[in-house]
Amino acid sequence: MADITLISGSTLGSAEYVAEHLAEKLEDAGFSTETLHGPLLEDLSASGIWLVISSTHGAGDIPDNLLPFYNDLREQKPDLSQVRFGSIGIGSREYDTFCGAIDKIDTELTACGAKQIGETLKINVLEHDIPEDPAEIWVGSWADRLRDL
Repeated sequence: MADITLISGSTLGSAEYVAEHLAEKLEDAGFSTETLHGPLLEDLSASGIWLVISSTHGAGDIPDNLLPFYNDLREQKPDLSQVRFGSIGIGSREYDTFCGAIDKIDTELTACGAKQIGETLKINVLEHDIPEDPAEIWVGSWADRLRDL
């Protein structure tokens, strides 16, 4: 089993690119990783460390490939008390639902008992043409927190 499971939800691919880039950085830092793009809840272990990366589309909507995962969290309310997680949202501040998808996912994970490690990183695509750049900076400090667990 990997030290960290990266879960991405993307409409145009930016969250997938960020997840793949961060998996490399985490492996360089000594962690083992598994990256899952749009997994089902049943594909995931109910323990361990998850890093969720999601874009937002529409009016704060969850990407289609992550919607089954999100709906299962809401409907099944699994016991995730053995899960620790970090989260990264990608969106545009032009919209009042900026990074609304990751906010919804964070809420459901916490409601299922998962414990968040650090603050959610919210990347504004109007300020960062390459979302991997701020994500890489954030994941360095997040990895330091993991070592302290």
